[in-house]
Amino acid sequence: MPQTPHAEKHFTSGAVVRDIVIGMSDGLTVPFALAAGLTGAIASSGIVVTAGLAEIAAGAIAMGLGGYLAARSDAEHYAHEREREVREIDEKPEAEMYEVVESLERYGLSPEECRPIVESLRAHPDAWADFMMRFELGLEKPDPGRALASACTIGGAYIAGGLVPLAPYFFTETSSKALGASVAMTATALVIFGYVKGTFTGARPVRSAFQTLLIGSLAAAAAFTIARLVQGA
Repeated sequence: MPQTPHAEKHFTSGAVVRDIVIGMSDGLTVPFALAAGLTGAIASSGIVVTAGLAEIAAGAIAMGLGGYLAARSDAEHYAHEREREVREIDEKPEAEMYEVVESLERYGLSPEECRPIVESLRAHPDAWADFMMRFELGLEKPDPGRALASACTIGGAYIAGGLVPLAPYFFTETSSKALGASVAMTATALVIFGYVKGTFTGARPVRSAFQTLLIGSLAAAAAFTIARLVQGA
């Protein structure tokens, strides 16, 4: 009897979503706080736009660089730990075999069931090192292009998010008239962003939208309050 192929669908872009969340959330809140904070002191929207664009450029570069360095650090850490595992497998194979058995026993395998797996890994040192990295240290092999992709994703998301609260200031001459529209657009963007994020990650979209709006609003309010306090000092 012909069998229908079993196809499983799993979401495997968690790192990309994380980068988008980092960039977009900061992009929506920080430029908003800057623009809103300047609105009370500066009447001209042009000055707010200039300052906002400068902040978006600086923020995107800083956030992207941070993502790049973090991804590079992960790759360097993985390479260092794998070199150590390869060396220990060569110098202390018996101890490493015992660690394999310990790792497998955590999944309910008996020593007898572990023995053929240990022997098979012993015949394949590279696979043995990969096994130790994954099941002893809990480390996944990083994507070689992850650092650059992370930098571009975070920086691009920051720019996209930062232009949302700043957009109303492009179309009005006075900053006070643009503030209300900026608040509404930022809140709407947070809701949409949270809903889409929940859809892709498997979380409840409505709950994710509410949480994103709440957290983003609190962050924006805190940054806005600090900006106003600095102006009043």
